[in-house]
Amino acid sequence: MANTIFINFRGGIISPGDLYNILLAAQKIKVLNVRFGLRQQLLIDMESYSIPEFTGELEKLHIPYEIDNSKFPNIISSYPAEDIFIRNTWLSEGVYKDIFDAIDYLPTLKVNICDSNQSFTPMLTGNINWVASTTAQHYWHLIIRFPKTNVIYEWDQLCYTNDIPKVTKAIEQIINANAAAYIDNENADGQQLFAALAKEELSIKPAEKKAALPLFNLPYYEGLNRYENKYWLGIYRRDELFSIDFLKEICKLCLATKLGQLCCTAWKTIMIKGIEEKDKERWNLLLEKFQINMRHAANELNFQVEDNCAEALALKSYLVKNLSIDDTRTFGICIGIKTRSKSEIFSSILVRKRYLIDFSGIKLLKVYDILCAKDFNPNERTEEIFSSGNPKVVLAEQLRRAVIKYYNYRAALTQKTAVAASQLKQGVEKKLEEYVYQCTNCLSVYDPTTGDPGNGITPGTAFNNLQEEYVCPLCDAEKENFRKIQKSALGL
Repeated sequence: MANTIFINFRGGIISPGDLYNILLAAQKIKVLNVRFGLRQQLLIDMESYSIPEFTGELEKLHIPYEIDNSKFPNIISSYPAEDIFIRNTWLSEGVYKDIFDAIDYLPTLKVNICDSNQSFTPMLTGNINWVASTTAQHYWHLIIRFPKTNVIYEWDQLCYTNDIPKVTKAIEQIINANAAAYIDNENADGQQLFAALAKEELSIKPAEKKAALPLFNLPYYEGLNRYENKYWLGIYRRDELFSIDFLKEICKLCLATKLGQLCCTAWKTIMIKGIEEKDKERWNLLLEKFQINMRHAANELNFQVEDNCAEALALKSYLVKNLSIDDTRTFGICIGIKTRSKSEIFSSILVRKRYLIDFSGIKLLKVYDILCAKDFNPNERTEEIFSSGNPKVVLAEQLRRAVIKYYNYRAALTQKTAVAASQLKQGVEKKLEEYVYQCTNCLSVYDPTTGDPGNGITPGTAFNNLQEEYVCPLCDAEKENFRKIQKSALGL
């Protein structure tokens, strides 16, 4: 029987030296390919009789692993997108790594650590979700998604960076100690959870507003691309399989060009950042040597499917083919495929399998529902059913219609934003309009901002506040002979 070994790379950061040694150990037992998972971890499939030899090698290398399940799910982060898809943020590489180093235990709940200024890494697919504040440096929002539920609760406090490990561990302990109240319970109470959290020694402050979740726009994350004065390389594999020979060469080239890390993403891809201009050709030659295609269509890149699921991968290929036949645009949108009841999929539009007959272990008549996330934002929970009970033969067309709905929504949102911006501009312009008062006899001007110091009237005196006896300083015309007029009309 085939088994899967899970190896976590905290935050998606991989040491090329560690990965190379893992690949050597896998190659010894005749493994040819490996995969990467949704939670930025390495997945290696092997026969049962090979496990003792392989895990023995991992233990010599002091590399933690799990077999066939993930009791200790990986901590995922938006670090792979840092410097590439994230701009103007206080959250740096050093901050990420300080947090990872300070979490000195293996969480049993899913932990996400993300910048709020990105949509590349899922923010709320964890149980304990830390989202960097946009208003206070080194402070974080904390959003709980209770295990095995869609119940979301956001803490009304911001937590300081240094306290993230402590609070993460404390929250996990409270949830696990009260499993009936917080796990697989649609009535889980967030206020009750945080009331049980000891806050005396924490650096926290009230959150002025809730975490700002950005509009989703999936970037094109493949290819050799320039950023600042360097390059980043994103590598996607259609079948999710990365050959060990290819990855070994990547590790060796990273070490040879003094790149101390590479990253795996929540899209089951890898990224190498910081490639120097002088090394660009060496990376191109490596891609050519292994015939790595770097220009897949967005129709294919923007799907997310479950780990270890050949059925979902096959359905993805079927849908991609049909969308390509119709030349359907899906750029910027995330389409998820879910074939298991408790799997966690990040998606704007979700294709979910179910059976019309599902009773006492008998499952007949497979159909598919299409659901849309609120505002098509994958960080929201999927809630609206677009189309239900679709047989596979009509699924691609129904998905195409859901995608059209997404673009209609985007167009309406863009128009609404433009109207709001125009109204705001008009309001500002109206507010900024300045008026003066002009004598109709000699065309002299009284400007409230400057007043009339020669006659003892201080700057800032409104025309209506002038005494009724006020007269034009030039022609002695009475106050009633002045008319109100915009400065701009007089060219002032």
